Amino acid sequence: MERAALLRRLTWQTGTVISTISETPRVKTIVLAVADWSGHRAGQHIDVRLTAPDGYQTERSYSIASAPEDDHLSITVERLDDGEVSPYLVDELREGDELEFRGPVGGHFVWDDDLGGPLFLVAGGSGVVPLRAMLRHHQAIGSKVPVRVLCSARSLELLIYRDELKELAADDLIDISITLTREPPRSWRGYRRRIDPAMLSTTGWATRKEPLTYICGPTAFVETAAAGLVALGHDARRIRTERFGGTGV
Repeated sequence: MERAALLRRLTWQTGTVISTISETPRVKTIVLAVADWSGHRAGQHIDVRLTAPDGYQTERSYSIASAPEDDHLSITVERLDDGEVSPYLVDELREGDELEFRGPVGGHFVWDDDLGGPLFLVAGGSGVVPLRAMLRHHQAIGSKVPVRVLCSARSLELLIYRDELKELAADDLIDISITLTREPPRSWRGYRRRIDPAMLSTTGWATRKEPLTYICGPTAFVETAAAGLVALGHDARRIRTERFGGTGV
């Protein structure tokens, strides 16, 4: 009901594509110039609408990849073979094109510095997108909240924001762990399996620290991570989740 009421208040607007960035063979970041953008909170999303020449319309929601402090609004999109929207966004959209959207949407899966921490960010596949916005926001404001991150991807090639995550890991307040579930390179020294309670315990915070946890990814991934943390003794009220369809990890 709250989401429906919010969407009735939001108006559709357009952004102009100023660049696209290939993150993996199937994932692109789309950077938009938006006039009169009202701003957003790290972790929110927008609804994107496409309209066909015959008038047919379809919508999909995409997490905002940019921090509130970034100069432009950006989303990161994974191409789904059976998708109605993502193939166009990844394969066809070009610089100078306009994209119709509304937002920002969402008030639960967001992080601001006054919410504190310590933070534990757990991402499966493209679930890293809203968490990247949180990490960028964390750095932009000079937050002193310590952060631990666990990202799961099928392979190093399919790890979204691979170079940026490496740069973020140089921050003394940010510790990043990666697990590759299917095709780790021979030289890989990180985790080589799907997430489990043992991995969550090692990469996350002790229960006595009362961390604020954000988990984003495919439904099965999110449920496994959340259940694992609760089994370890973490307070479910301190765990925020965001689920979506898409590929497994």
